[in-house]
Order: sequence, then structure tokens, then C-alpha cells
Amino acid sequence: MRKRNTTKASGSNDALFGGACLVAIIALGLCSSPAKAEEKTGPDVAFNAAVASDYVFRGVSQTESDPAISAGVDVTQGLFYAGAWAGNVSFAGDADTDAEIDLYAGVRPEFGGFNWDFGLVSYFYAGQPDGADYDYVELKAATSRAVGPATLGAAIYYSPDFFGASEDEATYAEINGAISPADKWTLSAAVGRQWVSSDFDYTTWNLGAAYQMTDHLALDVRYFDTDEHGFGSAYDSRVAASVKATF
Repeated sequence: MRKRNTTKASGSNDALFGGACLVAIIALGLCSSPAKAEEKTGPDVAFNAAVASDYVFRGVSQTESDPAISAGVDVTQGLFYAGAWAGNVSFAGDADTDAEIDLYAGVRPEFGGFNWDFGLVSYFYAGQPDGADYDYVELKAATSRAVGPATLGAAIYYSPDFFGASEDEATYAEINGAISPADKWTLSAAVGRQWVSSDFDYTTWNLGAAYQMTDHLALDVRYFDTDEHGFGSAYDSRVAASVKATF
């Protein structure tokens, strides 16, 4: 998230709590869903790496419109999943914070004709100034289903102690959709609303196209915008392109 001047004490307790929850979910997932003798018994592991012209999170640039590189790993076992992701960040007025590290875990069941995703995400920021309190945890609930040739979805995230020392509770809600008009092409869009305790509420939207260049390489070009350009240049409209490799 975009840096704001802050004075609140560190939120390390929330980060530790989030980490403990992640460990519990991972352990439960790896110990559950016993496989049949003829099925694969170990978890599936996938890696990813990406290069982007800008790292945009919920419509807000996290790199002051500069390029970003990132890498991650995902582990799945039955309904359960866990993963880690890291990328560079750069916040206006902060010469110290240089990286974001995310840890996440959850379950992805299917019921009622919908695909569900219930999880927890912990965000950590390397090199943050003393008292910045950037680290935070979010609870996530998301759902999606196929409607004809399209996939429609919705998600909500809740944090009891959000990014920055001036923040307490925060909620983000989003609706999204995707459709594949041709082989290897996907068009997608989303509209979301971020509510935060400091009254920095804003609405964001994005629209983009992705092309699967190979089985392991995809290109995405996307337009982002918010309704609060007055919050700073990080909230301005922008177009970002990224190339992501999965293996």
C-alpha cells in the first residue's frame, strides 16, 4: 500500500498472529485429504516470476511508477493451499522500505455451484522506518462461478490493523469478471472499494487483456484508475504491462 506519514507503534503482534495462523493452516492442509494408493501423495508445488512496468495494488502504484520484479511459490494439497511472494516497492518520502514479502494460506472448496476461497494473507515490508507499522494481516473470502463463456467473481478482505500507523480497521470489496474471446486470450476487469479508518477511502477499477505466449509465459496489459487522484500521484490513472513466467 501507499506510504503515509505515521506515528503509531509497530504492528508486529498482528504479523506474528498471522504467521501462526498460516502455519496452522499449512499443517492442517498437509495432514488432511489423504490420497488413495494410486494417487499422488505429495503436494503440488509451482513457482512464478514476473517483470512489470509498475507494481499496482488495488489501483495504487507501489513503486512510484517504476518497474518491478517479483517471484513466488505456491503449494497445494487437496483443498488447501499456501504460498509466498516477494517484490520490490518504493514509497514517496521513504528511502528505506525496499521490498514487500507476502505469506498466504487458505482453502478452496466447491459448493452451491460456486468456487470458494477462504484464506489469510500476511504482508511484511523490509527496511521500513521505526514506527511505520506497515506490516498487516488480512482475512479473505472470495467466490466465483462460470456464467456462459465468462467467469464472474467477488471478494472481500478485512484487516483489524491495516497498513500504516494511522490505520486501524480496513475492508476491501471487489467484483470482477473474465472472458476468453479467442484461444490464448483473456479479457478481464474489476471494480473495488477500499475503506480505511483514516478516511482515505477510494474506489478503484481496472481493465486489461492477457495473452498466453507459451505454456509457461503470459503477457498482461492493464489500465488502472481510482476516483481519488488528490491523494497523490500513486492514485493516478496508469497503464501497466507485465510478463509472468510459471514453472
